[in-house]
Amino acid sequence: MSDVIVLGAGMVGVSAALHLAMKGRSVVLVDRREPGEETSYGNTGIVEREGYIPVTIPKDPRALLRYALNQAPEANYHLSHLPKVAGWLMQLWSRSNTAGVEAYAADNELLCRHAVPEHRALAAAAGAERYFRQTGWIRLYRSPASFAGAAKLFELCDRYGVAYRVMDADGLAEIEPHLARIMHKAAIWPETDSVSWPAGVTKAYAARFQALGGRFVHGDARSLTRTADGWSVVAGGETVTAREVVVALGPWTGDILAPLGLKFPLIAKRGYHMHFGATGNAVLNHPIVDVEHGFCLTPMEKGIRLTTAVEFADRDAPPTPRQLEQLKPIARALFPLAEERDETPWLGRRPALPDSLPVIGRAPGVAGMWLDFGHGHLGFTQGPISGRLIAEAMTGQTPLVDLRPFRAERFFGG
Repeated sequence: MSDVIVLGAGMVGVSAALHLAMKGRSVVLVDRREPGEETSYGNTGIVEREGYIPVTIPKDPRALLRYALNQAPEANYHLSHLPKVAGWLMQLWSRSNTAGVEAYAADNELLCRHAVPEHRALAAAAGAERYFRQTGWIRLYRSPASFAGAAKLFELCDRYGVAYRVMDADGLAEIEPHLARIMHKAAIWPETDSVSWPAGVTKAYAARFQALGGRFVHGDARSLTRTADGWSVVAGGETVTAREVVVALGPWTGDILAPLGLKFPLIAKRGYHMHFGATGNAVLNHPIVDVEHGFCLTPMEKGIRLTTAVEFADRDAPPTPRQLEQLKPIARALFPLAEERDETPWLGRRPALPDSLPVIGRAPGVAGMWLDFGHGHLGFTQGPISGRLIAEAMTGQTPLVDLRPFRAERFFGG
């Protein structure tokens, strides 16, 4: 019998397994696919320092109309899916105000301040430093209105001591000469890291976990069963047992928890990516966020990755990469993208709770179960610090961060 089974080998689960192994626990990491092959494969590759603004529903009637008409490339939806997420959207709407953003920022700062150093520590131990770039990332504001809309982010960065620098078109051209001069302002956040291949980072952390004696096996998390002295799961052609289990399955977490009576308001926010070459000698030196259109361009090993924002659809519905098609001409007008390097768009699913914060800690009322999920757009960013916190809590240490804002009980009246 092992000490711990960790279900889910994305960045969050791998980090939890690695931190537990570093503390001397015998750990079995279980996933149906190889480490880093789902959501952790296709993200923007950002380790974000300034994650203070959650995804919100705009109050501007014109923006709402664009969303309602499904005309906004930053937010696509399947009409048949809306009744299933109506309650979730109403909860999000109730938090889409200044008080909601303030509360989120105060809680998320507990994780954001440690995200970059925790990644760098694991990268050094795992030999993954070659993937990391300490260049920061840039947000583009095409209009005075969009720049004014970022005032709250700048205010929160000032409050929490996060560095940034605002540039005009001339200043941006000095560091990104191949971007079109079509923006009003830009801002760079130099304390944010980026990586050239997110899946490679996750796999390197998983390899480090195995080098410390951890086991990775393929298996179906839905086979999880309580036993007299712990938990078991069918994996690798055998029944694996452990005294405790960590559920870190991202958008698939509900498949395991709902049968146990733990029904969280968890949805899967879908997103797409495609890789492109660059025309001629054009080079992109930083990840670039186009704020008004809700996409990011990130230089990756495979090319320049264009990632979309949010699609509301059933988690397992067939891909509908409409947003990518809308964004391709917009992105090409910003940077000289060349040939497409993927045969088909990649589709990923982000696990999202309506308060935009993860759940980290014990499963209420379920002995021997721990939860680490719901990081939304920041799973790759916050996986290492979440893994450290869950490992510290499980081994009886005082966690580096106060876990009260991330308790599961907040969804059950506790």
